[in-house]
Amino acid sequence: MNNNDWKSKAVSPEDALKLVKSKDNIFVHGAAATPTPLLDAMVKRKDLEGVRLYHLHLTGPIQFVEPQYDGQFFSVSLFTGAAMRKPIEEGRADFVPIFLSAIPSLFLTNAVKLDVAFLQLSPPDKHGYCSLGTSVDTAKAAAESAKIIIAEINEQMPRTHGNTVVPFRKIKAFTLTNRPLHLHEGEKESEVESKIGQIVADLVEDGSCLQMGIGGIPDAVLSRLKNKLDLGIHTEMFSDRVVDLFEAGAISNKLKKVHQFRLVTSFCAGSQKLYDFVNDNPAVEFHPCDRTNDTHIIRENDKVVAINSAIEIDLTGQVCADSMGHRIFSGIGGQMDFIRGAALSKGGKPIIALPSTAAKGKVSRITPELNPGAGVVTTRGHVHWVATEFGAVNLFGKSLRQRAEALISIAHPDFRAELKSKVNAIRHFVF
Repeated sequence: MNNNDWKSKAVSPEDALKLVKSKDNIFVHGAAATPTPLLDAMVKRKDLEGVRLYHLHLTGPIQFVEPQYDGQFFSVSLFTGAAMRKPIEEGRADFVPIFLSAIPSLFLTNAVKLDVAFLQLSPPDKHGYCSLGTSVDTAKAAAESAKIIIAEINEQMPRTHGNTVVPFRKIKAFTLTNRPLHLHEGEKESEVESKIGQIVADLVEDGSCLQMGIGGIPDAVLSRLKNKLDLGIHTEMFSDRVVDLFEAGAISNKLKKVHQFRLVTSFCAGSQKLYDFVNDNPAVEFHPCDRTNDTHIIRENDKVVAINSAIEIDLTGQVCADSMGHRIFSGIGGQMDFIRGAALSKGGKPIIALPSTAAKGKVSRITPELNPGAGVVTTRGHVHWVATEFGAVNLFGKSLRQRAEALISIAHPDFRAELKSKVNAIRHFVF
């Protein structure tokens, strides 16, 4: 494709947004690929009403959820973030509890009919294909099912390998930018994260295939795996610490049975170093999350180690990871997909890792029962390994009484006596 030909078709964000109508259902590309110029132009439209925006976690300024736009725009989170928590709590936005692996089918089957997809894409190559770049996840299905694609083509969006392409001819209107992607910078590791990181790292054997999320605990684990051999990566997302591990030679992907020699993900978020790493890198493949998170595919790899976090866990093993009581905090995401997939993998280890306390040590995250309104993301039947800074226990095959004993053993010492006294009031838990 002639470089000058396609660039001449670019329009302003405001002109591109003229294609949007009241009551449209719009998909919004997420994470580092959030198309901020399109969202900014959208809120300038004073004539729009009842527009519903479907999205995962969005990054950058999110004006459309501010109270003054109530009635014009309505957010529907499929996995939420900080900007959406208050609007959801106040009823100005909504949340869909759904496995990450199931979201593409919402669009592909027209269970949610998309009128428009807002995407941030790489420039088209000589064959006329743009790339979804850093976030393929649910965006591929949206690109295939939406009636209209409106794009931000960003000259700094990495061109990624795998199932990432969007034909330039399918784009109805686009604006051209040359701006850095939204960054996610990691924070300094805490003492608790360090302890959990070492405990979980000790569970990872040579040749393991890893899935991990983003945050202090996954980072702490990954930073302690540089002495491991022949690790593989098959995950829904990754960040900078995986790059460090790859450069240290710990990741070879050679023992994987699915996508051998390839680091597989559905999206990434991190620093500019990460985005430079994935750009035109044939060792990294991005796929839609109905593939990366398919338990039938996950289980094909041996020694899958899935490392996921939680807000709280009760003494029977029920895991809440998406809400604080009734208040939606994040989403189901891929936790259940990988917890189950790892459990079915030969030699696999599904791990829930969490600090033992919250609220600066005032509240135990290991509780006799979940808080009212708390959602069970991972059932007690699916839970295997649970780790805190005080150790790791495997609940697989354990009775209710044995589970309570095991979990109390890794609770914060300040809460162990209280936990024992509370469960002693429940007949089948008596020690």
